Amino acid sequence: MRLDDYDPGDDIRDLGRGGGGFGGGGGGGGMGGLLIGLLPMLLGRKMGCGTILILGVLAFLFFGGGMNMLSGGGGTADPAADSRSGANVACDTQAERFACNVFGSTHQVWGELINGYRKPTLNFFTDANRSGCGAAQSAMGPFYCPADQGVYLDTAFFRELEQRFGAAGDAAQAYVIAHEVGHHIQTITGISDQVRSAQQRASQAEGNAYQVRMELQADCYAGVWAARARTAAGQPVMEAGDMEEAMRAANAIGDDTLMRSAGQRPVPESFTHGTSEQRMTWLRRGLQSGDPRQCNAFDTAI
Repeated sequence: MRLDDYDPGDDIRDLGRGGGGFGGGGGGGGMGGLLIGLLPMLLGRKMGCGTILILGVLAFLFFGGGMNMLSGGGGTADPAADSRSGANVACDTQAERFACNVFGSTHQVWGELINGYRKPTLNFFTDANRSGCGAAQSAMGPFYCPADQGVYLDTAFFRELEQRFGAAGDAAQAYVIAHEVGHHIQTITGISDQVRSAQQRASQAEGNAYQVRMELQADCYAGVWAARARTAAGQPVMEAGDMEEAMRAANAIGDDTLMRSAGQRPVPESFTHGTSEQRMTWLRRGLQSGDPRQCNAFDTAI
């Protein structure tokens, strides 16, 4: 991908390594829900393909004595405290720099498409820290927290994306970040509030179905960014082979594919992110149209 360097500002922070349990009002969904059941009230708290959990770590947390993490724990009460100490500098590694450049590019695109666009924050962390939605754990993968309008990322996930899910390449990594920014677009446009309101009145299966549509729309928004993003020199950020890399990532993190890889039979009623085919379809829709109006996953068949 072609990306300009982005000068880190107040909207990008490195929180470093902090404490953190699962207390404090947050909740992660995704692969954990496939193994132990997703509680309806957790839907929508932390959204995105970042809710994929590393199976080995998950098994330890939930079945190997790690349940005490559900009762909360120590750690940094203020997510900004670690960064204020000056010990952690954002965008100072190759992986972080790439994420920062993608993040900066998303602002350029969405700032042109949405009047009064408000930037989210990008929060790097290592292993565990805190977010406005509660704990930030590496095993959750990247996620978006609507409570503080922040994207949370441990860049170790990029290695996991390549080694465990077979989705290598910078375009695959960019798709993950752009998807989480897509959830921010849903927040500032009011879509998230509408969906969460509907989920509160819905059964668990119906709530899951709403969440699937949220995720597919965020996939489409990621495609819109990729289609419209340009460098300062006017070149498209997407190069030959990038679309295929992004598609491989979308395919790898479909609910049906993840359940099969976990040795389970896919149960559509439990899906919260969509099948591999659905995720690729909606990412492709955004890539081919470059039009966020084509990303309405709520008024059409998916």
